[in-house]
Amino acid sequence: MNTVLVTGGAGYIGSHACKALKAAGYVPVTYDNLETGWQDAVRFGPFERGDLLDRVRLDEVFAAHKPIAVMHFAALSQVGEAMSQPGRYWRNNVEGSLTLIEAAVAAGCLNFVFSSTCATYGEHDNVVLDENTPQMPLNAYGASKRAIEDILRDFEAAHGLRHVIFRYFNVAGADPEAEIGEHHRPETHLIPIMLEAIDGKRDALTVFGTDYDTPDGTCIRDYVHVSDLVDAHLLGLQWLRDNKGSKVFNLGTGSGFSVREVIDHSRSVTNREVPYVTGPRRAGDATKLVSGSVLAEQELGWKPSRSDLRTMIADAWRWHEAGHYDK
Repeated sequence: MNTVLVTGGAGYIGSHACKALKAAGYVPVTYDNLETGWQDAVRFGPFERGDLLDRVRLDEVFAAHKPIAVMHFAALSQVGEAMSQPGRYWRNNVEGSLTLIEAAVAAGCLNFVFSSTCATYGEHDNVVLDENTPQMPLNAYGASKRAIEDILRDFEAAHGLRHVIFRYFNVAGADPEAEIGEHHRPETHLIPIMLEAIDGKRDALTVFGTDYDTPDGTCIRDYVHVSDLVDAHLLGLQWLRDNKGSKVFNLGTGSGFSVREVIDHSRSVTNREVPYVTGPRRAGDATKLVSGSVLAEQELGWKPSRSDLRTMIADAWRWHEAGHYDK
């Protein structure tokens, strides 16, 4: 049986990955402690509740399901929190990932797909980031992800752990069928916060910083649709199964949009005004993060099909109107 262990499978990206894995003929086993994930998002395979720091529990799950691969999404990921509580990020993200990696190697599960981030690059203004851009993270979130990448390389050298690392940019959108979507607790991502403001579920969106060196003064980010993102993860899994070796890939579109541009597009898609206020910059936020994803297209054959901003907002809005998990 082609079983894949999906850590964080009750979360936003992990649940979409589980749906895609099931559609591709795999059995996704969600491993999640539900601290930030949602039980209602676990719809596509078995659920095993557990923490990454619990080696005994991980060993039980590997023994019970005998996965052929791990897709590792579980992590703390809030930049503001990472700045104020770095120890929590090093402990959860790095120590937790190390425990998972050791359990995978002990179980003979040597295919590992890792969810990394463009936050490992830090600040590189007016540069399209590619896989060879120096990694200079600005916060403990990006630093913890970079450390896990290093751990994976060491475990490949020592134990033959094959891995694909995806450094991706701002993930957006929702399942086109509106079965699952983006909903965090607390919510920190721009598009769902904006939709909540449009829908009256919060007073207003706060635009953090209007004095950046960009055309309209607000941060610029590269947005990629969650469905396109998980398609890349399936291609990465097949890459490993074809024994093509370990590799790092950026996942983005090469196009950046400012916060004000996202607001304008949202107004157009929903036909509603976007209530927003301006605030000071957040510590740890880069001015511009835009990806060069040529390698993913060349090596994996990855071609995003839903990552235009209008489609991402429309899919997110459709799911938002359909309702959230665990209201």
